[in-house]
Amino acid sequence: MSPLRVGVLAYPGCFASEVFAVPDLLTMATHVAAATAQGSVQPAYETSVVSPRRRVIASGGSLLDVSAVRPVDVLIVPGFELSPTVDLDATLAHLGPEVASIRSQAASGTAVVSICVGAFLVAEAGLLAGREATTSWLFADRLARRYADVRVRPERLVVTDRGVTTTAAFSAMYDFALQFVREHDGPGVARRTARIALLDDARSSQAPYVDPELIPTVGREFSLGVKRWLNQNLSARYDLSALAREFRVSTRTMLRRFGDEAGETPLAYLHTARARRAGHLLETTDRTVASIAADVGYRDPGTFSGIFARHTGRRPREYRAMFRRGGDGRAVRKSPAGHPDTPDDAQGPGPREPSPPA
Repeated sequence: MSPLRVGVLAYPGCFASEVFAVPDLLTMATHVAAATAQGSVQPAYETSVVSPRRRVIASGGSLLDVSAVRPVDVLIVPGFELSPTVDLDATLAHLGPEVASIRSQAASGTAVVSICVGAFLVAEAGLLAGREATTSWLFADRLARRYADVRVRPERLVVTDRGVTTTAAFSAMYDFALQFVREHDGPGVARRTARIALLDDARSSQAPYVDPELIPTVGREFSLGVKRWLNQNLSARYDLSALAREFRVSTRTMLRRFGDEAGETPLAYLHTARARRAGHLLETTDRTVASIAADVGYRDPGTFSGIFARHTGRRPREYRAMFRRGGDGRAVRKSPAGHPDTPDDAQGPGPREPSPPA
């Protein structure tokens, strides 16, 4: 069989590490496949760095050697520096040739993959309309606001929807690459490649890495007030009507204003806040799972365990074993947060809003 043609789209300001990481891992996987196969093995992948420009200077001033854009089976779009001071409109306008290349490749049947905020380029090309997608949790809200027809899943590491794949930030490119190897070379090759590269091949969520203090707050004063109230009442039974009365609005207005600012429902955020608090307690205390479940508002430990796992990708005991703080008080990773996907069926009866899609 002919090698799978994988092209990485380089452009001015793209992260150089995201240009080469996936091809490098595919090279490693090729060696692993050859070492474990009987007889000779043809290279499974043919990788190239392509661009509609003759000269590309990536992040940090790195000059990249590029080839002209040509037909490939998979096109990978790396991310770029995106900060509060970056003019996104101007950046995307400057990258018009790249957006056109992405659109053209997709029209010819090429599978498109974005790394981190490369999702903005893919969305600008119109490929994410009506699709589920993810990106860095730090910029997920910005992606959702700019492209209202995209169903952004900020808790997911990798999302593939009808031939278009998006990933979370930076290291999620390895989660995609391992998934790609698993699909094309089998789970054995993917597992061995992950071990050689010292990669976690069992991650399923970026929720444990979210730091709410880093998320921009401009224009979200109402939702921030609601969030503060929910944070202060984590153990209370959720009641949408009572919450609306607390802020002197109707339930419909509560859902609309909170949704417009936060991109989710108050109930969805409450699950997030409870998971975050539970993760902190699992990291820093010896309390039982049942005790922690009750502390964050779930009477049934089994229900809590399932909800917690859907937020963080791990059951409470497994999470504690992985993220437990050492004797010096330093945590290995952050407490969980993310976009929940289940109703709080551990609560009693009361007014409810629609739960987020699964």
